[in-house]
Amino acid sequence: MDVPADAPDVCPVCETSYDSVSRHDAGLMVNLLDNRRYRRVCFEPVSLDGVAHVRFYHHTHAQVDGDEGTGDAVTDVAGRDPVSR
Repeated sequence: MDVPADAPDVCPVCETSYDSVSRHDAGLMVNLLDNRRYRRVCFEPVSLDGVAHVRFYHHTHAQVDGDEGTGDAVTDVAGRDPVSR
């Protein structure tokens, strides 16, 4: 895991504050079931020196409680219409 120094102030995916951000260039697994610390993680594909990476924006329960983005719809990075899961 690599923590980027140039991370934005708010999550570029859901435009919400986040607790931490990480950048990955290899395999990973996400399991947020019964996670006491994080409620949601947003994923942003990025390129670093021509190599594909994924940034994870980790949102705590307090940061997203009551947020409409936690429902059954997902909006892509470009803000296009939600897609059902």
